[in-house]
Amino acid sequence: MTTTPPIGDSSVPEGVDAPAVGAWLESNIDGATGPFAYELIAGGHSNLTFAVTDALNNRYVLRRPPLSHGLASAHDMAREHRIIAALESTEVPVPTALGLCTDEGVNGAPFYVMPFMTGHVIRSIDDAEHALSTSARTHSSRSLTDTLAALHRVNIADVGLADLARHENYLARQLRRWKGQWDQQHTRELALIDEVHDQLVDDLPEQGPARLVHGDYRLDNTMVAADGSVVAVLDWEICTLGDPLADLATLCVYWTGPDDTPSAWESTATVAEGFWNREQIINRYGEITGSDLSRFNTYLAFANWRLACILEGVYARYLGGALGQRDRAELEPFRRQVDTAARTAAELLS
Repeated sequence: MTTTPPIGDSSVPEGVDAPAVGAWLESNIDGATGPFAYELIAGGHSNLTFAVTDALNNRYVLRRPPLSHGLASAHDMAREHRIIAALESTEVPVPTALGLCTDEGVNGAPFYVMPFMTGHVIRSIDDAEHALSTSARTHSSRSLTDTLAALHRVNIADVGLADLARHENYLARQLRRWKGQWDQQHTRELALIDEVHDQLVDDLPEQGPARLVHGDYRLDNTMVAADGSVVAVLDWEICTLGDPLADLATLCVYWTGPDDTPSAWESTATVAEGFWNREQIINRYGEITGSDLSRFNTYLAFANWRLACILEGVYARYLGGALGQRDRAELEPFRRQVDTAARTAAELLS
């Protein structure tokens, strides 16, 4: 039988008040039986994710805000919980929302609980080649694309999410937000950021009806089965309402297929044999959604520009020591990827 480690025991991850959380789980999650064991499975500067195992070997997942950002309001966790709960009745595979705790007195911050799901999170070429056959990689490419299309087909009124965010001018709002972040955090002058920003502002595609957009849709933010099928879409923290083609462009920016020109995002996960290239993903999405892709290069430029702003922010925080002390040479890939993303964005608009 699993035993609950005492307070202060190093086996309890930081971010979990084991006695208080355990009491809440027993009171609010059907079948949860203490004592509980906790393991951090995803962390950093994003929301923290813990695996929880009870005395009967039932397994759960607990998500809470990151420690480094102070006490988050209940809004963020409640918002994520609301989104996945709303999507349970749709074609989009999500974990079941089992419970939400907004009482910060329990664990120092709000949290919510889901069942632990079995599957693979593919973050590297080694993961891909170990977990998926060549045919499964092909199927995962199709399933990932089809799942994104299913998300964009969700009727936001029917699932109660029509008031989740503003409907109009998604790209314009994103440009303002990330340009503000760049202006506050950039570590050096990079003229291409301003130039691409101004070009995009002057000639944005017209947005159609607002759809639910994930905001960070990529292979490693999903869980796949052994056959490559997407069994869960994860990490809904920046989900909002907006332009679905921006979501497709985000997927493409984080994707380098076996015969693709390398993306600015230096991940090798999808270069393994069997994965689709970007053109196949784009064509499949267009085929099943009927979307007008005539201006998709503009969306790709936006996605690369946004990636540059995001990575520059991470780079700046690392340089400042906010995310732990790192050797400057170790951080060079961040700088390189920022430069590549900005250059790619400019080339797409030329």
